[in-house]
Amino acid sequence: MGIYLSTPKTDKFSEDGENDKLKFGLSSMQGWRASMEDAHSALLNLDNETSFFGVFDGHGGRVVAKFCAKYLHSQVLRSEAYSAGDLGTAVHRAFFRMDEMMRGQRGWRELSALGDKINKIGGMIEGLIWSPRGSYSNNGQDDWSFEEGPHSDFAGPTCGCTACVALIRNNQLVVANAGDSRCVISRAGQAYNLSRDHKPELEAERDRIVKAGGFIHMGRINGSLNLTRAIGDMEFKQNKFLPPEKQIVTANPDINVVELCDNDDFLVLACDGIWDCMSSQQLVDFIHEHIQKESSLSAVCERVLDRCLAPSTIGGEGCDNMTMVLVQFKKPITQNKKADVGEQSAKGVEEAEIK
Repeated sequence: MGIYLSTPKTDKFSEDGENDKLKFGLSSMQGWRASMEDAHSALLNLDNETSFFGVFDGHGGRVVAKFCAKYLHSQVLRSEAYSAGDLGTAVHRAFFRMDEMMRGQRGWRELSALGDKINKIGGMIEGLIWSPRGSYSNNGQDDWSFEEGPHSDFAGPTCGCTACVALIRNNQLVVANAGDSRCVISRAGQAYNLSRDHKPELEAERDRIVKAGGFIHMGRINGSLNLTRAIGDMEFKQNKFLPPEKQIVTANPDINVVELCDNDDFLVLACDGIWDCMSSQQLVDFIHEHIQKESSLSAVCERVLDRCLAPSTIGGEGCDNMTMVLVQFKKPITQNKKADVGEQSAKGVEEAEIK
């Protein structure tokens, strides 16, 4: 069967939600791939004033993406920086914390449990949102206790995942990204990338890889991995003389902080299964075209997935797992739509846009 199925799995897991500030819709689809390795998170109320959304695109296996979808948001919430109001530092630390938590006996046990659950159930479990079942107290303490056992020396998983997350608190948007999933905002109909795809051809990425003892062959790290930042992938993080951010592959996320304004339409987080088929502006235009026609935001996401799905596996594009989260900002009752204000707000996000 190889990496592709004979016919695509077009069943979708979709979800919608809203509070007084935001509406969201999401959808995920396995497509032509032999297994579903994407995961996602959608928490309208991480706390009383903060929302959290994320997409996690797995490679080499599915468990790291599932692990991140289950635990990353809780590590953000537990951070001392989060308690102090520093969302950027909190999410930055949480990315590295994922690698730490997946090591040792406890990490091995948690990853095995996630894998077992997925293998037994299969199918639509791949798109489920992992969300907290209970109250996470924001006390800054970490209850990830050390465990003795036969896998105490487990170095962590060889599979990995991208992570692209967005935290929204009042008018502040914080985007953290490691890998080639992407976050895009539509401001007055214009698409602005709020994350950068971490690929081997980027000079800064290539320099880090070589200095850490790696190499790039045919556009892939050590001839295998075609992205340069990821959670997991521990085989590329074994240089004991270097800190985590300087390893061949690093979980170190780019952090982008944007001040939201009335001209912001919506936010999109999606894996590269979408971006391989549509540019950021093409996707924003497509959403604007359909957002008033569809009954829900998840239905818009489903239209995007169907639009990107390839008719066959010959070309490669449109054959990947696909996951998309669409977050719409609820508009205030009165808006100033003067042209000069629109121009000024567009300039603000251009300065924050990651080139």
